Amino acid sequence: MRCRTAFGRTPPQKVAAMVVTDMEYLLRSPDASWCFDKWERLPEDGNRYEVIDGVLYMSTAPGFEHQLIIANLHEHIGLALKRDGVAISAFAPVGVIMPGADPVQPDFLVIRNERIGIVSTDGRIHGVPDLIAEVLSPNNPELDTVTKRAAYARAGVPEYWILRPATRDILVCSAPDAGLSDFTEVRHFATDAELVSATLPIRALVSDLFETPTDLS
Repeated sequence: MRCRTAFGRTPPQKVAAMVVTDMEYLLRSPDASWCFDKWERLPEDGNRYEVIDGVLYMSTAPGFEHQLIIANLHEHIGLALKRDGVAISAFAPVGVIMPGADPVQPDFLVIRNERIGIVSTDGRIHGVPDLIAEVLSPNNPELDTVTKRAAYARAGVPEYWILRPATRDILVCSAPDAGLSDFTEVRHFATDAELVSATLPIRALVSDLFETPTDLS
């Protein structure tokens, strides 16, 4: 739901009123008054802005390794699903509007072909993707492991992946429980394992998803 604001455009001082929780990496608004209408008026400056339960989170642009992992997700997961006629995929920046997330911008997401209608003509996704994946940042891991994990469970995301570059492993969370604000099934896939999706016809080597130019040299 869009909120109604009586003040028109968001005053610059309100946008700047943020609390630094991890210097130069993550900022969090001191209040929970944010919504899609206010988010739309934020600048396109290369940072990622997301609204979760009314709180605005701003994170700086991810590093090169982070982006390489997202590219691997697209290559090994997204393109395979498209080729097999199962689903489409997208990666940040793209706005996803769903309950409690108004919006979020996941690193990577998948939408089954039969649910493609949640992709709106405004370029946003108005609904719950079938899979969301986030690549963990070493500087603000709680955003993905705590805040987003709870929000995605409450919204009913069927499957949530947390990719951890430091240990090159993946947590696959499924069976969301809105009341618990968490996923009731969590599987761990180590570097040498084959990842098997809990809800989609996906199988991939974990090592392929963390592959970097250093591995290929």
